[in-house]
Amino acid sequence: MRAQAIPGTHLRPSVIALGTAALGSKLGEAASFRLLGRFLDLGGTFLDTARVYSDWLPGERSRSEKLLGRWLAATGKRDRIVLATKGGHPPLDDMGRGRLSEHDLRLDLEGSLLDLRTDVIDLYWLHRDDPRRPVEAIVDTLNAFVDEGLIRAFGVSNWSAARLREANGYARRAGRRPPVANQMSWSLAEPNPGSLGDPTLVVMDGATHALHREGGLAAVPYSSQANGFFGGRYGRGRWWVTAPSARHVRRVYYNDANFARLERVREVAARLGRSPNQVALAALMTEPFPVFPIVGAYRLEQLEDSAAAGNLVLDVETARYVKTGS
Repeated sequence: MRAQAIPGTHLRPSVIALGTAALGSKLGEAASFRLLGRFLDLGGTFLDTARVYSDWLPGERSRSEKLLGRWLAATGKRDRIVLATKGGHPPLDDMGRGRLSEHDLRLDLEGSLLDLRTDVIDLYWLHRDDPRRPVEAIVDTLNAFVDEGLIRAFGVSNWSAARLREANGYARRAGRRPPVANQMSWSLAEPNPGSLGDPTLVVMDGATHALHREGGLAAVPYSSQANGFFGGRYGRGRWWVTAPSARHVRRVYYNDANFARLERVREVAARLGRSPNQVALAALMTEPFPVFPIVGAYRLEQLEDSAAAGNLVLDVETARYVKTGS
């Protein structure tokens, strides 16, 4: 698949990133290793994980990072990977308590380096924001991590456009490195207002989109496949779907605007001989700023389908039609 530079860095990952939340939780080690190996075979180089992935299960903490670290050590492929992980997540039982102090971030980062069995993280994300903490201290801490050689660059996840502008402004005034990428919930299907259930999640909105357009800031969206909304199971009147995630998809994405997009996606997919999932992902990558959708997969055929979107380039007219119908 294609690769693309993240502006402001020397990083040039694959345009499709593989999310690893399922590794060590829904997928065992053997299946996870097969998935990771196949991703490399398909030209994938961008892996996205987090310190808290799998921590919703009882027992061992940070299973996903540890599994990924074992795979990197076993295969010797670290130099082929753009490795991204996230820290600073609030406690899962107290999401209102921020963890963006220098102490908390260093604790998470050092744990990630140990569990991932690497000396440096290519792209380090702040998993959540804490609006009560001044951005100056946060940006200074992350700059110190870069200076120490612990990370190569940093970004933010689930930050509002206003806070991100504030961080960029401080970095510019103080001669500090700014965030080089932003991670938010974003797909071709727009979620119903208030349906996500977690107030700390940030969805791509008009203000955030404008910020990306103005500065060319890279976007690395999660939920880029709308939890399978474009995968073939869903559509108008299809309330009978029994997949485990179906209730979530119906609550979040079932609305007339999304059904219309789904129908246009299917129309374009049939014309191009591609899957609707590939068209929906490719449409995200037609923005005037770099976009690296994070995809999830439990099976090799799902991964192969999503990875193929990395070589699908929609023309401007087709992309506009898919998105707006015009």
